[in-house]
Amino acid sequence: MVSARFTLIAAFACAAWAADSPATAPKPNLRPEQRADIYMARKMYREAIDEYREAPDSAIIANKLGIAYHQLQDMGAARRNYVRALKMQPDYAEAINNLGTTYYAAKDYRRAIKQYRKALRYSPQAASIYSNLGTAYFARRNYKKAAEAYQTALGLDSEVFEHRNSYGVLLQDQNVEERAKFHYYLARSYAKAGMTDRALQYIRKALEEGFGERKKFLEEPEFTTLRVNPEFQMLMAYEPRKL
Repeated sequence: MVSARFTLIAAFACAAWAADSPATAPKPNLRPEQRADIYMARKMYREAIDEYREAPDSAIIANKLGIAYHQLQDMGAARRNYVRALKMQPDYAEAINNLGTTYYAAKDYRRAIKQYRKALRYSPQAASIYSNLGTAYFARRNYKKAAEAYQTALGLDSEVFEHRNSYGVLLQDQNVEERAKFHYYLARSYAKAGMTDRALQYIRKALEEGFGERKKFLEEPEFTTLRVNPEFQMLMAYEPRKL
């Protein structure tokens, strides 16, 4: 699913009963947008598209249509709807971010970064957009800027990397060395934020994937407070068995 690549931003208001009775159609007395939102929650994207098309046109509807097409991997239709949303509302940060995700999906990271940075001008407190920006910088191997974006994202929302899998497909596209490096930078970001348990979790992942610059954990200032931690010391002492 596209949410494994990056974060699309949208709010879908669904009735409580929608999750309890997924086999039934939305109640007919609901507005088209409400019915479409329920279909989106059930991952019934084609049905959602049909309903959104019946709703009064607006930037919000165009953005939601874009997301539905995006989930179907129809990037052309998704991008056209995000652009249409922005013609109606040029400062619509959610649509700008979502447009950026279509460029990310196409591995046009430069354009993705441009859109994410533009979205942040209108929504500077959006942790998920900073996370997207960091992921795009990482894909371009600009590790310094990636780390800065991730640190800002964590400062805005300490759960930003835990309540969504923003980088699953990115890691699938990378070799083991790049995955290890990615986990190193996440560990550093968590350590700097004082989130010891998660820093240790990502140190462990980095080492398991063969991160070859172990001395960074012993020298980088972000890890200073961790060096008295017994688990950290065990991780630093552990040497993986060579085959």
